[in-house]
Amino acid sequence: MSAAGCTNPEIAIEMRVRFRVRPREAWRHALGWTLQETAERISTRPGTAIAADASLVGKWEKWPGPSSRRPTLQVLVALATVYGCEVETILDIEDRRALPDSDLRILQHHAREQALAPASAHASMEPPAEPDPVLSAAADSASWAQWAEATNVGEIALEQILADVRTLAYDYLTGDALALFNRTRTLRDRVFALLEGHQPPRQSADLYVSAGYLCGLLAWMTSDLGNLRAADTHGRTAWLCAENAGHDGLRAWVCSTRSKIALWDGRLRDAVNHARRGSLVNVGGTVGVLLACQEADAWAVLGAVDKAEDALSRAARAREAIVGEDDIGGLFSCPQARQKNYAAAVHLRIGRPHAALRETQSALGLLATQPVRAYGTEAQIHIGRASALLDCGEADGIMPALLPVLAMPAERRMGPVTQRMRELAAAMARGAGARASATTAARRSITEWCADSAPRHLALSSGVGAPALV
Repeated sequence: MSAAGCTNPEIAIEMRVRFRVRPREAWRHALGWTLQETAERISTRPGTAIAADASLVGKWEKWPGPSSRRPTLQVLVALATVYGCEVETILDIEDRRALPDSDLRILQHHAREQALAPASAHASMEPPAEPDPVLSAAADSASWAQWAEATNVGEIALEQILADVRTLAYDYLTGDALALFNRTRTLRDRVFALLEGHQPPRQSADLYVSAGYLCGLLAWMTSDLGNLRAADTHGRTAWLCAENAGHDGLRAWVCSTRSKIALWDGRLRDAVNHARRGSLVNVGGTVGVLLACQEADAWAVLGAVDKAEDALSRAARAREAIVGEDDIGGLFSCPQARQKNYAAAVHLRIGRPHAALRETQSALGLLATQPVRAYGTEAQIHIGRASALLDCGEADGIMPALLPVLAMPAERRMGPVTQRMRELAAAMARGAGARASATTAARRSITEWCADSAPRHLALSSGVGAPALV
């Protein structure tokens, strides 16, 4: 266009129409300047008090879009001056809608003065004097205050987001895992987008709390769906959100989530360390109970009987000392049946099957009184009961105990449940009655059941190679 004799204004207009760029960016490209070259011209302009860099120029160009910075009138005048055009030329309708009324009035007054002034006056008029630096500094402070006061999220929206997080945490106990994963991911993306915008620090903290719980949910769901590597990624992001929010309750629940992932990934010392780290945070609700249970579970797998028993005792004391309610609930809570399920698993691992049998019987009694029953916890309790019956020498009771589990649809056969079923089948193969027809039939049923687990049924990644769920 330059070679064809087109002017800079004509080139800028063509840039805007053809490439849909903002007017300030169009003018810069029309002149062939980089962001850094533009910043240097503004900063070195005689009499200017503007310190610009390439990043700041880019944010001025993107305004009023996301991740942008509103240019003050002083900045707009400087840009127009170095571009050799009028201020009105580097503004479009979106800019005008977003500008403060006070800035618009100044621009309109300037435009009227320019229109009314005779041509001779324009020709002989000396360059306008630089603005009073004291008044200019005050205007910049006022403009920044307007920017700082603005927000892209309201109080009602923040409340609704947290309410949606609670709903997801409850629904996951009984709902379709993959559908809830997608709902959780969608809400997480929305919260991330809001955090990339602008809001006061207090609202940013609230958004980080919601983002942290959502990443914690994704971590738990992803591990249940069979991808422990991707789950740990969500867990690390959840911890970052907890740190940015300075929220102890979120910290504790993230530690619980990461302990669970580490246990099923075979990183037993990490599981213990995460649980202990979470226990150091003094918060209300049931998270202290769950953390102690998880530590006991990890110690039991390691064969540290005394430490496992001590952790179970701390879980019981934490239950007695509960103050307040859980902030989120649902998956982020530890009702008594869940605690007893952990206790049963620990007793089985340290060689106390009769104690495990008592815990599973008590847990099933508690579940019978609950209006909402978490199918994952319930399945693990039934498996624990079958395992305890095997170790107690009551093999005839194994299949009746497993019937509720074997009846589960494939999409509900999460990773921890299928793993415990495999462990049960392996224990049956090692038992005294391994070759009995009833035992062989039971093992065959378990093997077929595990072959159609949720990750395989839904064709999800197992965590080997690139994760499918992130």
